[in-house]
Amino acid sequence: MGKTRKQVFLFQLLSFWVLMTGIKVVQSSSSHHHNGHHRRLHLLGPTKLFVFGDSYADTGNNPKSEKPWHEPYGITFPGKPAGRWSDGRVLTDYIGSLIGIKSPIPYRRRKFGAKQRHGMNFAYGGTGVFDTLSLNPNMTTQIDYFQQLIHDNGVYTKLDLDSSIALVSLAGNDYSTYFARNGTEEGLPDLVRSVVKQLALNLKRIHETGVKIVVVTALQPVGCLPYLTASSSFQRCNESRNAAVKFHNHLLHQAVEKLNNESTVAAYKILDLYSAFMSVFERQKGHPESLKFDNPLKPCCIGIGVSYSCGSIDESKVKKYTICNNTETAFFWDLFHPTQEGWNVVLRSALQSSLHSLYS
Repeated sequence: MGKTRKQVFLFQLLSFWVLMTGIKVVQSSSSHHHNGHHRRLHLLGPTKLFVFGDSYADTGNNPKSEKPWHEPYGITFPGKPAGRWSDGRVLTDYIGSLIGIKSPIPYRRRKFGAKQRHGMNFAYGGTGVFDTLSLNPNMTTQIDYFQQLIHDNGVYTKLDLDSSIALVSLAGNDYSTYFARNGTEEGLPDLVRSVVKQLALNLKRIHETGVKIVVVTALQPVGCLPYLTASSSFQRCNESRNAAVKFHNHLLHQAVEKLNNESTVAAYKILDLYSAFMSVFERQKGHPESLKFDNPLKPCCIGIGVSYSCGSIDESKVKKYTICNNTETAFFWDLFHPTQEGWNVVLRSALQSSLHSLYS
């Protein structure tokens, strides 16, 4: 990394801390001219990351019978299937890197020792704030696990929580479950209100454990996920689904603002995945030469025929999927999840957007 790029990265890292974690500023003084004082500022970032949510943040909690533990998942990082719903790193890994710590160990793979010093990941793929089609624990149960570690097992102390940040991912499984159970467009607004209300309660509960900063993701443009764009040969987003997403995000912003007004500090932050995803798609339309993605709405790993999806094999163990030649030219990995490079671009875009709002 060249000097200029390194300086930009360090500035972005510092700004991310300021924006997302409310960096503690400690003042110290030393003698200076005319008996004055020269103040030095020390920046203390978080040392632990606690993660709750779904497959966008899961780094290995799902049972090993599920897809992210099988080929071709993990082919970019770590080079083999490791429980991530992507070809490589996911949201949690990048957030950990941005705040300067290693990705926390998954709760299901925990070993009480040195590895948990970076926090813990309670996110399970396929889950929501309510029960979904997945049999994995919903967000309420994930928070239960966290509280048990604090109160029953004493794994994390008040000092640990004082220097921690929580990441909460909600990628829309409550809504996909609703439609899978024959829910109607007319009934969707009521569900959105219920989901955001419960999500707000979850955020408050996490903060009340002692975690200082709680970062929640705004819902990404679900209408642009490949499972919905496939009907247009991956050319167009489903605008009605994106309208529902905008309603969700509007209510989420109101809920977070209310939580912050009730808190002595601005403890709750939103990571705007909607704008970050859309910036990629819109740039592709207006300036296709500026992006490395061939078609950001088309996944790299695609099932052969309507009966198969990424990672599927038949009774004879024959692969029933295809993979693109270069994962770095694909934004989406499968029908729902970004590639490692997709997440990389998303986080950079979200960071730039946050910096703009911070300094404009």
